[in-house]
Amino acid sequence: MTFSLNENIKIAINSIKANKLRAYLTMLIIFFGITALVGISSAIDAMKESINANFANMGANSFTIRNSGTAMRVKSSKKKRTYSSIAYKEAERFKEAYHFPAKTSISAMASFNARLKFESEKTNPNIQIFGSDENYIDISGYEIEHGRNFSPLDITNSAHVIIIGKDVEFALFKGKQKALNKYINLNGGKYKVIAVLSSKGNSMGFGGDKICIIPLSTARQYFGGNGMSFTINVMTPNALLLDPAIDEATGVFRKIRKVRVGDDDNFEITRSDNLATMLIGLTSKASMGAIVIGIITLIGASIGLMNIMLVSVSERTREIGIRKALGATANTIKNQFLIESIVICICGGFFGIVMGILAANLISFNLSSTFFIPWTWIILGFTICFIVGLISGYMPAKRASQLDPIESLRFE
Repeated sequence: MTFSLNENIKIAINSIKANKLRAYLTMLIIFFGITALVGISSAIDAMKESINANFANMGANSFTIRNSGTAMRVKSSKKKRTYSSIAYKEAERFKEAYHFPAKTSISAMASFNARLKFESEKTNPNIQIFGSDENYIDISGYEIEHGRNFSPLDITNSAHVIIIGKDVEFALFKGKQKALNKYINLNGGKYKVIAVLSSKGNSMGFGGDKICIIPLSTARQYFGGNGMSFTINVMTPNALLLDPAIDEATGVFRKIRKVRVGDDDNFEITRSDNLATMLIGLTSKASMGAIVIGIITLIGASIGLMNIMLVSVSERTREIGIRKALGATANTIKNQFLIESIVICICGGFFGIVMGILAANLISFNLSSTFFIPWTWIILGFTICFIVGLISGYMPAKRASQLDPIESLRFE
């Protein structure tokens, strides 16, 4: 008596139906394990793509000089360092002394949590206000959708003009009227909207649309203080010139900051691609954590599944005896129980993969990314389910195949 693969699968499904509670509980454990593995790992992959896309907009040929290092480090042993603020005069001296063929911009964060108003409408108090010169838009990777950039006259005269992001435009004007040439209230002052930036999305808090830009001189006048630190942004014509540009910038700024020969720099130079690499490194560590969590959950599921299959062998001893009496070989019995174990794992894994894809794409949607199917994690998920089912079912299947048919028929 031999059974084909289809017949063994049918017998496995009938056995699952006969022991619904135990089988479904095991499927549920596998479901959560695969959901964690596929969902979190796929979501992290979406974050990596979003980070790459955002920093690609900034260009791989730009770098930033600031007084503090980034708080996001790949190596935990390397701590964030903060130096004395970069004064406006120092930034201006650098711009004048830096003769490398590159575009240079000076900017400063005026406010992290500003609120803007237009008539009866107002934004949430989470708008970032930057002060910058006319080169900042190009170097930072923003594009103007409507309107114009700052002119040198705007910078010189500390003009009350402002460039707003898409989220600010929607919050204040609701798409009912054009924002250009309207006057909005910021920190008690009236500012004329001269441009609206193209949308960049709000991924990971970088390159977001909750941003407004005012002339640097205006920011210094109304938001500046003794603690304001200025940032220098430099963009070379191409990525090949980035390293020599950084070398020359380091030499020029060391001289301006009066760093003695042999002393460490008292400022930080960050390449745009370095920051992206650091963020991706952090997400890779999170991905490893997700894999560990998923594996631990699946180990628990495999133990539960093995227990269920051992109980199933004990309960179906008489059935095994009858099949052996009808001519079923030990190999046939073993294959039957192995297939049953694998079917339970595949069923739980299938729904876990579906839920993982939905969860990952929900996160991807919030990151302004497109819908995607993580084929790598899908294939890996099914492979893991198959292996777990095979390992968990082998011992019970072997025990079932070794049962004596005479003793099995006598079993009550």
